[in-house]
Amino acid sequence: MFDLQPRRLALPLLLALSSAAAAQQRQAPDPASGEAYVIAIPPLATAKITETDAGDTWVLANQIAELISADLKSTGRFIVADVAKVRIPSYPEVTAPSYQQWRKANAKLLLSGFVNARADGRLAIGCYVYDVQSGRELARQGFALSPGDWRRAAHLCADAAYSKVTGNPPLFDSRIAYVAQSGSSDAPVKRLAVMDFDGGNHGFLTEGDAIVVAPRWSPAGDRIAYTSFADGRVEVRIIDVAARTDRALLPGGADSFAPAFSPDGERIALSMAVNANTDVYIVPSDGAYPQQLTTSPAIDTSPAFSPDGGRVAFVSDRSGSPQLYVMNADGSDQRRVSFGRGDYGSPAWSPEGDRIAFTNVEGGPSRIGVMNANGSDQRILTSGPQDEQPAWSPDGRRILFQRLDPASRRSALAIVPVSGGEVRPLATPQAATDPAWAARREQGR
Repeated sequence: MFDLQPRRLALPLLLALSSAAAAQQRQAPDPASGEAYVIAIPPLATAKITETDAGDTWVLANQIAELISADLKSTGRFIVADVAKVRIPSYPEVTAPSYQQWRKANAKLLLSGFVNARADGRLAIGCYVYDVQSGRELARQGFALSPGDWRRAAHLCADAAYSKVTGNPPLFDSRIAYVAQSGSSDAPVKRLAVMDFDGGNHGFLTEGDAIVVAPRWSPAGDRIAYTSFADGRVEVRIIDVAARTDRALLPGGADSFAPAFSPDGERIALSMAVNANTDVYIVPSDGAYPQQLTTSPAIDTSPAFSPDGGRVAFVSDRSGSPQLYVMNADGSDQRRVSFGRGDYGSPAWSPEGDRIAFTNVEGGPSRIGVMNANGSDQRILTSGPQDEQPAWSPDGRRILFQRLDPASRRSALAIVPVSGGEVRPLATPQAATDPAWAARREQGR
């Protein structure tokens, strides 16, 4: 789908994208300042208006600019300048911008680019990020892709600006998996669904013939592990996202549930119920023999690997109520890390591995919180009354979770900043639970 090698785009303007010497001299604004940056994002240029399967290149140029603007505005770190009265840059000006006109628009940054149709039916898309005040280029991206994938190019262009200016990992070229709910309370239908981080490119991975819960992405974003309830069995299954094929992780026998991939994608931590006792196990992702990590007579479940693969967080009621524990990935050094009020569940490591998000239930309401990995500095981020299943954004600055509306009894997805603040709903076509958020890492061909 993607060709991320600019030298293969065979367009004169894209030759500039391979300049390594210039890249080493680029400097970004200070990410530590925390300020909001005013950025100008005019419509992308096109050398020749050409019809494609997704519309003509001028229409796409405008749509891509609009999506980049929406991406960056959603972070609260960017203010998109009003460019309605500014002359739209010509095709040659993409790589030689007229900084003076953007300074007059009070922009500190400029994101410009181009969309051209190729002879092979694909699009050539390039984008550049400039520091308007100093007149320097900060970042660049170039792609060859099918017209139907223009949204991903827009997200990648937005990521170029976001990462360079803020110093944070990319955010927008990411996907969310969740469980879509329909049907009735007597005959519920639950399907695995995936979508872009902003709700675009929505699709279903399962047909709804089995109840599914707890999807978890593989590190490469090509597979999802989940729990299936079908024909009286509870089992972990693995689905290939592109091929839409899935398989049971383990042969028949004990119930298995609550899966989580290791950072290298080679192992899966899960819970198994053996002889009426539930413990945490690690299983090779090809389904070989499980390794038991916990042996407590209590219920040990909801394992989650740390980003370095060296630790596993999990939930256990061995102390009398569900609490968070952390152990080494071989099962050693099991220690409790939650000591606040109420019950704890659904641990999720931050991308940097320094914090754990969780669900806290105290006196009925359930809320989303975060703590340091050692249990210190616990903070509750949401007010409930029924907030559960936290999932970190790829940049580690937001937490996605499920929220039940007490009036409608409909579950939906919402996002809260890790620093605290306003909760923002994330729209889905159907009721939604069990979110999982991951960066897209597969490389183009």
